[in-house]
Amino acid sequence: MNYETITVEPVSPHIGAEIGNVDLTRPLSNKQVEELHRAFIQHQVIFFRDQKISFDDQIRLGRYFGPLGSHVGKSTISKTTDNPYVRKFHYDEKSTQVSGENFHSDQSCAEIPPLGSILYNHTVPPDGGGDTMFASMYAAYDALSPRMKTYLSGLTATHDGTRVFGPGTPVSVHPVITKHPVTGKKVIYVNTDFTAKINELPALEGERVLRFLIDHCNKPEWTCRFRWRAHSIAFWDNRCTHHKAIWDYWPNVRSGYRIQIEGTAPPEAG
Repeated sequence: MNYETITVEPVSPHIGAEIGNVDLTRPLSNKQVEELHRAFIQHQVIFFRDQKISFDDQIRLGRYFGPLGSHVGKSTISKTTDNPYVRKFHYDEKSTQVSGENFHSDQSCAEIPPLGSILYNHTVPPDGGGDTMFASMYAAYDALSPRMKTYLSGLTATHDGTRVFGPGTPVSVHPVITKHPVTGKKVIYVNTDFTAKINELPALEGERVLRFLIDHCNKPEWTCRFRWRAHSIAFWDNRCTHHKAIWDYWPNVRSGYRIQIEGTAPPEAG
């Protein structure tokens, strides 16, 4: 796929690309926005380096892709800021936990989960660490046997936000196999944090099938690993990826801000 106004360098065979020749501290041209959309859809997560962005810059980037939203749960790990769209993700020697240590899809417990998230880290550990891993749920689905694809078709799963965020968080039912609204590709849509059970199966069978799917989704063959540097950005498509934060840097500091782009419809069965 050719690009004229940006550079796009894939970071793994199945997922991820680093974007160059773009300055996110300034408004983008229509052509740059169109090409960013194409790169985002093609690679599922896109990365930017050396972008000293403000809240306004981060919000402007998000709004090129849709309206911004807010977190559905009362997270004690990330904190709100003075801007209602921006959450602070700061970890240091006082931290006892970080957000997202299991592979997951953001807030799949919501009736309409987020389209995507944009995380900007301005401060990173001095000796490395704090990487984020991303997994392609396209590749995970494609690697299932034909018999398993048939077996999973039509099943639904309960996604329970109270498992992560406590009382008052949504509980929703989504198809186990969904279809990306833009590409039409099929996706495995279960994850460690939120998926409580597969609804149409007996308890033990459902438990074992869910365990298989989660282990399958977490396999390294369809992942990439992003090594943060100061003033880097990761922007992932929540509809077809999982991600996992690696907390190997205590007591050092990793600090930044995240915004969320609203989804437009509940996940559709694939």
